[in-house]
Amino acid sequence: MAALSTADHELHVRRLGLDTQHEAVVLMRDDCPVCRSEGFTAHARIRLTSASRSIIATLYQVSGTFLGHNEAGLSEAAWRRLGVVDGETISASHPRPIGSLSKVRGKVYGERLDASALTEIVTDIVGGRYSDIHLSSFITACSARPLDLDEMIALTGAMTDAGDRLSWDAWPVVDKHSVGGLPGNRTTPIVVAIVAARGLTMPKTSSRAITSPAGTADAMETLAPVNLDIPAMRRVVEHAGGCIVWGGAVHLSPADDTLIRVERALDLDSEGQLVASVLSKKIAAGSTHVVLDLPVGPTAKVRSDGAAAVLSESLTAVAEAFGLKTRILVSDGRQPVGRGIGPALEARDVLAVLQTLPDAPADLRERAVTLAGALLELGGAAGEGEGRAEAMATLRDGRAWATFQRICEAQGGMREPPRSFHRRPVPARRSGIVTGIDNRRLAQVAKLAGAPDDKAAGVELHVHLDTRVEAGEPLYTVHAETPGELDYSLAYVAANGDIVEISGD
Repeated sequence: MAALSTADHELHVRRLGLDTQHEAVVLMRDDCPVCRSEGFTAHARIRLTSASRSIIATLYQVSGTFLGHNEAGLSEAAWRRLGVVDGETISASHPRPIGSLSKVRGKVYGERLDASALTEIVTDIVGGRYSDIHLSSFITACSARPLDLDEMIALTGAMTDAGDRLSWDAWPVVDKHSVGGLPGNRTTPIVVAIVAARGLTMPKTSSRAITSPAGTADAMETLAPVNLDIPAMRRVVEHAGGCIVWGGAVHLSPADDTLIRVERALDLDSEGQLVASVLSKKIAAGSTHVVLDLPVGPTAKVRSDGAAAVLSESLTAVAEAFGLKTRILVSDGRQPVGRGIGPALEARDVLAVLQTLPDAPADLRERAVTLAGALLELGGAAGEGEGRAEAMATLRDGRAWATFQRICEAQGGMREPPRSFHRRPVPARRSGIVTGIDNRRLAQVAKLAGAPDDKAAGVELHVHLDTRVEAGEPLYTVHAETPGELDYSLAYVAANGDIVEISGD
């Protein structure tokens, strides 16, 4: 066989517009000269190098004329990371062996992970060297062989150090986090507004939804821009005392979103990784005082009081290791919070509470005021036992609403949340008392309707636990932006008639 020329080794990139979410994917022909010379096979992990960047991507092979012999088709994730233009020349090669995988294998067989091993693993994750299979192995190992306290501390430190770290001239710098699992639990914008109005500094970085109907950043984005870089974030905080921005734009604890994405797909959420996930972002954001909300319920992330006690102990111990002052509140996680589930619907609940409207959801207001009060006490802005009353007064006299408007304007301008084009109520099949609401399946209804990508889509809840309903009365309304998504969601509802449980008379 004739030797391959230099030209045979060149690959010209082509943008395919292929959405693979976070995974970098490259497509090549199965008879591509580079594939043959390098021995690449389908699903191999290969290194792609441009003039300025290098990434690891998963190879898939195609036959026929979809691609030229010397073309490499890139997914959107690979295109962004490689920073190329159509037709640019790149090279492909075998990546170096991933040494940290031996540490993961050791964990599978019961070996502890020391700080050096966890730093190596996290560095490889952030560098894109772990495939989803590798990530699954690490996550599963840490679930089957739970991390001890020293491992939790080491993982938290490694995740913190892998990204940017913020520092602030103000002290204290306060923050809050809800462990999650509750649809509609959109307390953050309200808490930030109350706390900042009382003179504390609260630079809040929030997540987008990964598998939920809305993250705080998704809901906030219907009210104001959230994709701010660090200099812009600093300007907002200096102007208004707080902000609510997307954490992905400021590269804090970048391994966290990668791990969460795979954890959710596996339905695994180990205590050690949860602790490291929560605290690494707070430490990286420069927080000094944090209130942590642990909702407990049968379909929440934390299922029992016993599990909440164990998690509280771990969170407190790891936080203390990094000099972070915490206060943990255990709350009712048996049902959604507020009425809206989905970005715009949740944002409307937030506005109703901040504007003190008569029909504002009382449960959202009470939960937000309780969290804000705990932060005021922890941050020294209110005396012990006085925080809740101070937070409620700040909400009722309009200071919180005024501060929230300043934050929105500083982030780029306040806007009106969109409204859905298609809606359908879901009626009660019988009369009686609401005795149960399945948080997870109700969230699935909202996602099938299009949330969070369709900002106006989701679920509007009309009942809560202990509500009396009559047969035919609406339990909730499904909102969608297209008829197809509405029908898709309603088909799931029809197959899951007990999402809202009603006891008969």
